[in-house]
Parts: sequence; C-alpha cells; structure tokens
Amino acid sequence: MTEINVISDKKIVTPRRTILKKPEVLAPAGNLEKLKFAVRYGADAVYIGGQSLGLRANADNFSFDEMQAAVEFAHEHGAKVFVATNIIAHNEDLHQVDDFMRNLQRVGIDAIIVADPALIERTKQAAPDLELHLSTQASTTNWQTVQFWKDEGVSRVVLAREVSIREICEIKKHVDIEIEAFVHGAMCISYSGRCVLSNHFTARDSNRGGCSQSCRWQYDMFEELPKDDESMEQIGKKALPMFSENDPQFTMSSKDMCMLEFLPDMIEAGVDSFKIEGRMKSIHYVATVTNQYRRAVDAYCADPDNYKLNPEWMEEIRKASHRSLTTGFFYGVPTEKDQLYGENEEMPQYDFAGLVLDYDPETGIATLQQRNKFSVGDTVEFFGPTLDRFAQKVKEMWNEDGEEIASAPHAMQTIKLRVARPVSRYDMMRKEKK
Repeated sequence: MTEINVISDKKIVTPRRTILKKPEVLAPAGNLEKLKFAVRYGADAVYIGGQSLGLRANADNFSFDEMQAAVEFAHEHGAKVFVATNIIAHNEDLHQVDDFMRNLQRVGIDAIIVADPALIERTKQAAPDLELHLSTQASTTNWQTVQFWKDEGVSRVVLAREVSIREICEIKKHVDIEIEAFVHGAMCISYSGRCVLSNHFTARDSNRGGCSQSCRWQYDMFEELPKDDESMEQIGKKALPMFSENDPQFTMSSKDMCMLEFLPDMIEAGVDSFKIEGRMKSIHYVATVTNQYRRAVDAYCADPDNYKLNPEWMEEIRKASHRSLTTGFFYGVPTEKDQLYGENEEMPQYDFAGLVLDYDPETGIATLQQRNKFSVGDTVEFFGPTLDRFAQKVKEMWNEDGEEIASAPHAMQTIKLRVARPVSRYDMMRKEKK
C-alpha cells in the first residue's frame, strides 16, 4: 500500500453531521480532451484556463470557442465548468478584464476562480451572472476573512493549503458559504503559491502564469569563501561544496497531497468541493485519480456508518503518475518528512498504452489509439469509468489496414486487438513499467 505521511497520529474525529449535499469532485482539465475524460470518469465539475488571466501559461488552455464546446459537453453530462482567472494583476493586465469576463459569461461558464480584488470588482460590473469563487492564491486561512469575501459577493472560497481540518470546522461554524479544498496533487512549497523563485531564476512571474517549477530543480549547496582567502583564489574557487561528489543533489519541493484515505474527515468537516490538482497532467492521470475520488465520495455518502476504504482505490492511485504522498497541513504543520529532497522524479508504475475508440461485440476486437509503445506478449490492463479492470496478454494485433504487427511503436497509431471482455469508448489500456 502507498505510504502516506500523516502529519499527526491524532486523527481528527469531527462530529457526525447529516450530509445534506454530496461533496463535489472537481477535476483539472488542461484541454478539451482532458475535460471530456474528467467528466466521463466522474467529475461533477472541471476547472480550466483561458488564454489570459490564468496561472498556467504553459498549458494548452482554451479559446472561447473551445470553452463553448466544453460547456456544452459538460452541461450535457450534468457537470459544471469553472475558469481560473487567478493572476495577481498588474496595471497592464486590467484593460483586458472586462471583455474577457463578458466572453466567459457569453459562452456559459458557471464560475470563475479569482484572486485579485480588482478582477472581482470588474467582473461584478462587466459580467454579473458569473459566479465568483475565491482562489487559493488569496491565502484565506480564517473565518473572518471568509466572511469578508462573502460580503463582497464571493459564493465559494478555495482555502489556502495551510488550513487544517480543525480550522475548516471552525470556518464552517461561523460562515455559511461553500468551501473548496485541494485534496490531491502537487503542492507549492511556498505559502499558497506566493512564490518568487521563478521570478528570481528565470524572470518569469509565477503569479502571472509563468512558474518554471524552480523548486523542483536539482540543487547543490556551497559555502562562500572569505574574500581574503588567497589560497583558494589561486585555484579559481570562490566557494566550496558542502557535500561530497557522492551525495545526491536535492530539491526544495513538497511531496504530493493525497487525502483519499481520509475523505470522511473532510466530508464531516463540511468541505463542499474536493479539488484535484493537475491541469498539466495526462488524461490517464486525470481519469484515474478523478474516478477514485468519485468512487470514495459515492461510497461514503451512500452509507457513512459502514464506510470502508477500498484498497483498490489506493492501488489505482499508485498506477497514476505521482510523487511520494502526504496529508499536507490537514492534520498539523508539516515536517521535514513532507519535503522531497533527492526524490524529484515522479513514480508512475504504469504507462498509458492505449485509448479505446471502438469495440465490435461480434468479433471481440477493440480499436485503440496508441499512446505508448506496447507489443505482442505484453500483459496489459483495461479500465474505465464503469469497467471493472481486467488484465490480459496481447496475443495478436493488427494495424488499421488489417496487417498483423508485432508491436505498436508509433504515437497515436490505430491498433486493433482482441480483448477478453467487452470494452467501450473512453476506456483505457495501460501497461506495467518494467
């Protein structure tokens, strides 16, 4: 089982309350394809970015036409679409706000995620039908600040990641407002994203969408030598390494958050929306993680008194790309155990190998789009939104011309193979890493 560092050995036990509304599962979507998979795999809502005013400049992001298609698909399947407009704005950013918000309102966006008070005020004037969700970038950590933002017209607050479950309980006690909290994914090592490492090292402003992930670089540490140390100057050195050549370099980043095992505490504390980080992640990651939180929320809300975590849900999480896991600040202040040092690489156990495009029930042959190389003789695993996962060996396969082939090395090529059970469009195939 995945080892998760729980900050405190004193598990929070919140009073049992009547669950009046099932918590929302909120998934990331870096493009239209990811949005469709997030919805198909159980998201109640998805959050996306437009081509300005967001914090993921390197994501594909959505044009207004793509947003309209996203809204139509999501609404058709009973899901909502939120747009992140959470930059910390400078004067030069303000001229585009009004038209941008009017366009979001025009295409039917359900809410915007916003951090800057100026954007909130301009949105209320330019696009009054847009619901306002306060971004985690606003670093909201107490109930009185939550009340302030509610009075300003905000309908939901995305709490700072530094807020504990006990503090969430107190916030809900004082203020009747929707609370959203990150429950899974990467965590910024800085205070709720207020980081300037990227600005310093690469002149890219992380608070305006330019984060270069400087905290995840590999670092060495050196001791600066006194300026009058002539012996070292003669050999061209101004600093000495503090570690030997055999010591690994280190990062300054956090482990990834995972609260799947502790969702009952989050639900009982009154969290209204469970947010999954990862707009830059693959559709395999988004689909896999979203589906496990969907299953856990449904199971708990159906029978809270007899709820038990299904070990298969955590097993599925391990199959998606991830770093070591932690519960973040929810059970107390993190320690050195919650930081990544030499372990910068992600640890996916499986490769996303193929995407089911079609299935012929008469022949039992599935048509797939290749996403990573696989070959005859490989053991692969199929899974999907409603499909009970199953594994099988690839005994034979054909290209789109019907020619038998031994492997599928080409990205996005169309492959046909016989499957042990019926599959459907949006199901996926993965292969264990060797």
